[in-house]
Amino acid sequence: MILIVGASGLLGREAAKTLLAQGEQVRAFTRTHANVDDLKKTGAEVMQGDLIDPPSLRRACQGVDRVLAAAHSIVGDGRYSSEAVDDAGHRALIDAAKAEGVSHFVYMSILGASANHPVDFWRTKYGIEEYLKASGLSYTILRPSAFMETHAHALNGKPLLESGKTTLLGKGTKPRNFVAVRDVAHYAVLALTDPKMKNLTLEIGGLGNFTNKQVAVMYARIANIPLKVSHVPTPMVKMLRLILQPFKPGVSRVMYMNSLPDDAFNEEFDPTSLLAQFPTRLTTLEAFIHERVDGG
Repeated sequence: MILIVGASGLLGREAAKTLLAQGEQVRAFTRTHANVDDLKKTGAEVMQGDLIDPPSLRRACQGVDRVLAAAHSIVGDGRYSSEAVDDAGHRALIDAAKAEGVSHFVYMSILGASANHPVDFWRTKYGIEEYLKASGLSYTILRPSAFMETHAHALNGKPLLESGKTTLLGKGTKPRNFVAVRDVAHYAVLALTDPKMKNLTLEIGGLGNFTNKQVAVMYARIANIPLKVSHVPTPMVKMLRLILQPFKPGVSRVMYMNSLPDDAFNEEFDPTSLLAQFPTRLTTLEAFIHERVDGG
């Protein structure tokens, strides 16, 4: 039995679908049953619970031999703050997995996670990596770059396609790497099923590095529409960060990330080593955009 924590998210759902198609038994862990009705219809066992509720994590890990931790709360607030979910919640999940005899734990971290990263979310991810390594569990740590579905499409291309205009935080000039969720899910499934992936930390990314401005240009060119881009100036982003911090700390975190200089931390990636070690056919950003423009 494979437990997927974050089964209603982009990555968790994609990994669950693949595992079910391969005949694996999947337990989808979710706060709301309705969010994973599609997985239940294709054979998943659904269990209600919460990363901020340790007893529910113990129940979820009972009878499970592998775990995929694919949930996060980077923009969460209140009881679902990043501190509660990404830090305390994942430590509790690792403890529960160890207590219930789970044989392998796959953790979705983030590209560039480190102890001295300028953004706390990356530092939290690194802290959980270290906690998992010290737990004694067999593990795989995956560090994907920015998801195309979120960072290229939802936050950039989709507004351009729907309203004819997109708005970028800051200058939009920082090169970064984008990866398709299905490609990350491929490696997540491999980590759950291939013994060669045990006790590895693997960075995952797509082909090429692009700025947010270049992403907008690609959407406009492929959709054959005028390019209309506006910017929230960096000083305004910094001001919004301070205004939002007391009552929307998660959104404030995103503002902070986008207010930093382009060279504050690296978001580029070269997949040559990844593909040499674990070959697959990665989705190009251009192909991904064509899918979205064509209604996919």
